[in-house]
Amino acid sequence: MPVPKKNYRRRIYFNPPQQEVMFTGAHTTIFVGGRRLGKTHGVMAPWLLRNMQRMPGSSQGLVFSTYKRGLMNTLPGTLQAWESWGYKRDVHYYIGKKPPKTSGFAKPLIEPVDYSYVLSLYNGSIAYFISQDRPGTSNSLTLDGVAGDEAKFLDYEKLKDETFPANGGTKAHFGDKPYHHSMLFVSDMPVGTKGSWFMNYEEQCDLELIEVIQGIIYEIWAKKEQLKKLRAEGKEPGYLVSHIKTLHKNLAQLQRVAVFYKEYSSIENMLILGESYINQMKRDLTPLTFQTSILCKRIGISKNGFYSSMREKHKYTCSDNSYLDKQDYNFKHLADESSLQDGDVNRELPICIGMDYNSNINWIVAGQQEERRINVLKSFYVKYERKLPELVDDFCYYYRFHQCKEVIFYYDTTALGTNYAVNKEDIRFVVMQQFHKNGWKVRDVYVGNPMKHIEKYVLINRMFKGQTDTQNVPYINEPNNEELILAIQTAGVYNGKKDKRGEKLAETEENRLEYRTDGTDAFDTLLIGMEKFPQKHTFSIAITSSFM
Repeated sequence: MPVPKKNYRRRIYFNPPQQEVMFTGAHTTIFVGGRRLGKTHGVMAPWLLRNMQRMPGSSQGLVFSTYKRGLMNTLPGTLQAWESWGYKRDVHYYIGKKPPKTSGFAKPLIEPVDYSYVLSLYNGSIAYFISQDRPGTSNSLTLDGVAGDEAKFLDYEKLKDETFPANGGTKAHFGDKPYHHSMLFVSDMPVGTKGSWFMNYEEQCDLELIEVIQGIIYEIWAKKEQLKKLRAEGKEPGYLVSHIKTLHKNLAQLQRVAVFYKEYSSIENMLILGESYINQMKRDLTPLTFQTSILCKRIGISKNGFYSSMREKHKYTCSDNSYLDKQDYNFKHLADESSLQDGDVNRELPICIGMDYNSNINWIVAGQQEERRINVLKSFYVKYERKLPELVDDFCYYYRFHQCKEVIFYYDTTALGTNYAVNKEDIRFVVMQQFHKNGWKVRDVYVGNPMKHIEKYVLINRMFKGQTDTQNVPYINEPNNEELILAIQTAGVYNGKKDKRGEKLAETEENRLEYRTDGTDAFDTLLIGMEKFPQKHTFSIAITSSFM
């Protein structure tokens, strides 16, 4: 059996939050943390490996909001961690196919009918891939544990109705394990109420119980160190061995009922960051950014925000799962993203774009018409040394398989006679020239002077409401516009205008350029153009094929 060598040793670093989750070992763990904490690599990956190794033949469930998100984010990070620990694909585990008889793999206690969406470990343990955009992927499963990455994107009703009932596996085999039927959900801080379902677990977290568990863990470590020292002196105190066993038994009993919920904000790291850093962030950041990035507080769509009529129903997910299925878990190929992964793109029609131009960040927001819908397909941005030519290149590369290579470019006077974001030519010229270099046609549509804030506010919010005097309702592809959506949801109003004061601040890790209002201006231009200046689509595949 292809088990890593017993004498295999390698030092692996886990940061304090990762260690706390790992050693606490609570039955249910909710990890809410900021960027670069290693949620997938240092929390999800070791949790899954522990469950699969210590419950041989068990069945775990990995829940994704969409199959695409699982293939692009969760699985690559998890398996990359495994690889770094010495576990090799098609040696120690298989993915998407039944392990061959020659592998020597043990069989699962409950063998899958189909291995297409299954990860198999050498000891017979398996993990099912449960995608919420695939109806019924939890049906008929019997699971011994459930984990979800990027939990803020998960639909709680689907978890409650489909996945949680399946997490009631083989008690006869693993009833003595404290992590049997365990659950792990990791996420960063959600924006809005839809993604905040897991925060309710905070009420179930008994901090005194967690402290007792962590105290016992420390006691076990101390007693083991004492035992090691005594054995080095040639002594074998049986009472100490028995005491350690009793501690382990007590620990397991407590872990079996424990719920561990913790938010790892900047305040949690006060000893390293220092009080002066927190005070500086409070002075430099807008109140909203400080609350979310530093205090790790929940926020939603402000009733008094610039886009106050936007609701959760205006977000959608649409991946082309049939295309993703054909990739056979080739993560390197999947990482080279393209519109082939999207199910909402009409490849026979032009793509409409709105843009925003700035010396530090530039945006493209892309959309297409579908009856009375404006589908905001995807947004792109570049920062600092990457300018408009690189931004257009990114767009053209992502849509390189688009059949109708034509964009409808909506622009206002801000694109004329200015060059701060590019070179001596004005922005309109540079954008059109770069599209032409990439083999795309451009239908440029001038929308005049920028619409006044109050007029824009009224128009766009009436569009979100679907008022009868508007032609279209905007809907935003959530996975393809994460930064844009956050910017939209947090855009405020100041002195009767969209609050753009944050655009002038220097970028920090807690106050990133892509979460400010620049992208929302590109979004506005796209909506205004498609609503007020609709274009007829006259180019067919045969005509545009010469531009491919």
